[in-house]
Amino acid sequence: MRNAINSYNFWFLVGSQHLYGEETLKQVDAHAAAMADGLNKSGLLPCGVVFKPALTTPDAITRAIREANNDPACAGIITWMHTFSPSKMWIAGLSILNKPYCHLHTQFNMNIPDKEIDMDFMNLNQSAHGDREHGFIGARMRLPRKIIVGYWRDEDVAGQLASWMRSAVGAAFSRELKVVRFGDNMRQVAVTEGDKVEAQIKLGWQVNTWPVGDLVGEMAKVTEADVTAQLAEYGQRYDAPSLELPEIRYQAKEEIAIRRILEAEGAWAYSNTFEDLHGMEQLPGLASQDLMARGYGYGGEGDWKTSAMVAIVKAMTRGMPGGTSFMEDYTYDLTPGNELSLGAHMLEVCPSIAAGRPRVETHPLGIGSRNPPARLVFEGRPGMATAASLVDMGGRLRLIVSRVEAVKPIYSMPNLPVARVMWRPLPSFAEAAKCWILAGGAHHTVFSYDADTAMLEDWAEIMGVEFVNIGVGTTFDALKKDLFAADLAWKLR
Repeated sequence: MRNAINSYNFWFLVGSQHLYGEETLKQVDAHAAAMADGLNKSGLLPCGVVFKPALTTPDAITRAIREANNDPACAGIITWMHTFSPSKMWIAGLSILNKPYCHLHTQFNMNIPDKEIDMDFMNLNQSAHGDREHGFIGARMRLPRKIIVGYWRDEDVAGQLASWMRSAVGAAFSRELKVVRFGDNMRQVAVTEGDKVEAQIKLGWQVNTWPVGDLVGEMAKVTEADVTAQLAEYGQRYDAPSLELPEIRYQAKEEIAIRRILEAEGAWAYSNTFEDLHGMEQLPGLASQDLMARGYGYGGEGDWKTSAMVAIVKAMTRGMPGGTSFMEDYTYDLTPGNELSLGAHMLEVCPSIAAGRPRVETHPLGIGSRNPPARLVFEGRPGMATAASLVDMGGRLRLIVSRVEAVKPIYSMPNLPVARVMWRPLPSFAEAAKCWILAGGAHHTVFSYDADTAMLEDWAEIMGVEFVNIGVGTTFDALKKDLFAADLAWKLR
């Protein structure tokens, strides 16, 4: 499974036809190659753009798309019509396309050359209507696709393309994702349940259970030298009064054992629950936090859906500076006009979102009937972020995304020994909370400073998942109507 985002690329498929002659086709190739090279050298894209010679016949188009489908490094295609490319030529190829699809509506030249423009120029530079012909066939075939409009050298266009590339990489990562469940879901909880068969059919996830006894057995194989090496890594990243405390050494042993099982299975996500810790002395806290910092997805109380989504969002935002974590809405501050949500969890919040250097502390947990676990304590940083929840609506999956503004916590909370972040949801606390509850959003979320609403919406469209956006301009009444219409539309599917 590919986990480095720059190990993927995107094929640049440029349409034309033989009507214009060989000289024009040579110019099409030269321009397309220059565009691919320029995009690659811009430093704005997370993945490479691979130039392919102009496609001028139905057979060539179908062959190129079949090859893209079969190339594991190809995460999607980008199409552009330099000249007019009759779109019936694209039907056979697009009908077999199984990779994400972006239609880039641009043109090679920025300006119309006032003195030089003639019919030769017009025959070559026909994107204005060539892309409309191509757009029709995408609409006629009801194909999910990203449409980006603007001059290809503009940073805004490259930014939109970069965001969509990350969504497409998230889709590729999703289709190969394995999730290890240590134990089952927390008893009697509804939202963490779901159809694992449907998730595999729709999203590619392989979600299976491993006995906690297997984890305990793997922990027994961890040597003191292994633990010492793990503690040295903790010391590089975290503050602690003493890393030799037995509670911290035990967390290191848990982390090593979990990671070895995940590596052996080729899995990038896992879940556990405090209700099933048979044979374990502590609930993994620091262990789960450090594993998330390494890129693994995690979900508490057996929440395999959120675990998988944490891993996917981490994969699609690899290399970005903000951070992504498993999160839970815990409690509110309801000061009128400045209502805030306090996000935290019992233990497991990823240090990638920390405002400063996290510190290792050990405290009683008060739940789970085990010894006090070591965990990282820190505050999240201020900034714009998203909170995303994937829920099973029975017959379909729904991704709900809330745009939030994280703030520096307004209280010191000296007796709350957990990692935490405070945020103000948009458009307002009351409207966002009403909309979230109306849509069925879970208490567990994927909290990310890097994955914005557009990136998550593109991922949902690629995967065929219903998308609900809560942000600036969202109103309860409008969302209520939208959800009613969407429910009817999805049932008709």
